[in-house]
Parts: sequence; structure tokens; C-alpha cells
Amino acid sequence: MRGQFIQVPVLEAGNLVRGGRFGWKNQHASLLSFAADAYLNEMGITSPLQPNENTSNGRPVDAFDKVLDPDNDGQDVEAFARFMRATKAPPRDEALAATPDAQRGDQLFTLIGCDVCHVRTIVTAPAGTVINQGAFTVPAALGGKAIHPFGDFLLHNVGTGDGIVQNGGQSTRNKVRTAPLWGMRTRDRLMHDGESLSRNEAILRHAGEAALVIFNYRNLSAVDKNALITFLNSL
Repeated sequence: MRGQFIQVPVLEAGNLVRGGRFGWKNQHASLLSFAADAYLNEMGITSPLQPNENTSNGRPVDAFDKVLDPDNDGQDVEAFARFMRATKAPPRDEALAATPDAQRGDQLFTLIGCDVCHVRTIVTAPAGTVINQGAFTVPAALGGKAIHPFGDFLLHNVGTGDGIVQNGGQSTRNKVRTAPLWGMRTRDRLMHDGESLSRNEAILRHAGEAALVIFNYRNLSAVDKNALITFLNSL
């Protein structure tokens, strides 16, 4: 079980590369690049970082779309990136987390190997660190913080890949970024494709690199499986 680290272009730094962290395929290295990509591919809005329209049936959209996009100066993309930086993960359900079942599930999460990829704690870069190839300086509000994403932000093949290549090359075609589990209690559609509708179903869909962990999960008693899911529901 080994996560893959890839380096991808930072759009606002002249396409110099940095480790990818954002998107299901880690196709972006910064929130600003990620925001520009979302504006173009999900809303059809260009920006200085993504100035070219997509195609429709092989034809450039700008061949018949003559209306200037409202975000042509990039200010809205930058505002959206700032909004994402300022958005906190949903807080844990502390009352549920304190129950014996959730505490037992917390132990099982480690015992069966879930936190090999769903890493509990990461410390952010110190305040003042220059990242994104010089395009961003970590502010005091974000720097040196211990966060608990329950994810390693690396690519893994867990048997659910879609075969799509983005910025990582052919070796990543069937890999996806470990989904951070913080805020999981607010979600009712799981996995990268949203096709799993229960915690148990999502766990059992794991294969590939996670095969041993799933073997361990299958061998838990029904009581322990429920305890693990209670723990997940507290996140």
C-alpha cells in the first residue's frame, strides 16, 4: 500500500510544477488553479488562468459564443479561492465521538489499517512559507496548524478507478486521491463517484491496495463493524 505523489502545473505560477493535492486525481496543486478549472469545466466561464473555451462536439465554443465571460479579469476566481481557504471542515459530533461504540470504532480504525491512507493528523506549513512556486505565502491563520483530514492527499488504486488520465500520466488512470473523511457525517453519497449510499457499502467497495484492510474489516464481528461505522459517523 503506497500512495503516489505527482507534480502538476501551478497555473498562476507560469505552469511551474508542485505536488498535486486538489481534485479526485490530484490534478491541481493550488486552490486558485482548482478554482479556475472549476469555473471553466463546470460553469463554462473562462479566466486569465483558463482563457480557452471548451469544445462542443469538437468545435471550439468561442466559434459561436461571442459574449464576454463575466470573470474575464479573474477576480471572481480569486475570490472563490479565498472563500475555499477560509471555509472550515464541519466540526465533529463530539457527543457521539465520546460514546463507547465510537471510541471502540476509533481503535478499530487503526487496528485494521484504515489510517494508513486515511491519515488522522497533518501539520500545515509554517506561517510565512512561500508555496505554489512563489505565488502564495501561507498566512498566520493557516500556518502551523494541526488538522485532522483523515486523508493522505495521495493517489491510490483501491479498485474504483475510472480510467481517466488528467495531469498525472498513464500510471494514474485508475487511481484516485484518498478522500478526506472529515465532515463525513454530513454526507449521504460516498466515494469519488457518489455511488455508495452507506458507510458499509463504501468500505466494501475498496479493493486493490486496500484489499488487506477490507479483509480485516470483513472478519470483524457485526458489533465491531457497527462500532467502526459509529466512529465514522462522528467525523
